[in-house]
Amino acid sequence: MSFTLHSRLASPFGRKVLFAAEALGLSGSLIFLRADDEDLLRTQNPLGKIPALILEDGRVLYDSRVILEYLDLAAGGGRIIPADETGRFEALRQQALADGILDAALLVLYERRYRPDQEPYGPWLDFQRGKIGRALAASALAPPGVDPVTVGGLALACALEYLDFRGQYDWRPEFPALVSWLEGFNNAWPAFAASAPRD
Repeated sequence: MSFTLHSRLASPFGRKVLFAAEALGLSGSLIFLRADDEDLLRTQNPLGKIPALILEDGRVLYDSRVILEYLDLAAGGGRIIPADETGRFEALRQQALADGILDAALLVLYERRYRPDQEPYGPWLDFQRGKIGRALAASALAPPGVDPVTVGGLALACALEYLDFRGQYDWRPEFPALVSWLEGFNNAWPAFAASAPRD
């Protein structure tokens, strides 16, 4: 069994997949392919988004949430997505919250990156940062468990470190509970550092 991950090293959604494969013991079966060819990417995923996971039989899975569910099943099931109903939907809810942080953070980044000839539109940035702040506050009230790791925990860790990487929201002074949580996550999962985002 082998998989090809089409992504970029800076992608927080790609990082979720890379670390999930590591946590599930599947990293030896995962081939990383840098997504530099936009035409190829669009043939794999009509949306042209990363990550995309190419299976041995040629099928392509996207987005990261679908890929994580597939990897969990490939590793026997019930590992990063709990099998019991309560645990499952709590982990999926936490993942949705963290993915929402990432979605808003990317929109802040794109406002600067793709409109270089214009002043960034303040109300739009405030709107996105409001989403990030509310989601961080909700996460700080009831952060995911660290060990065993679930999709909720790995998504939150990726979101927090992506905010550090790109600087869209200065979360650390406002949410010391999440600073402690992230330290605990990194202590429990030292391999997480190997997937840190980079250009």
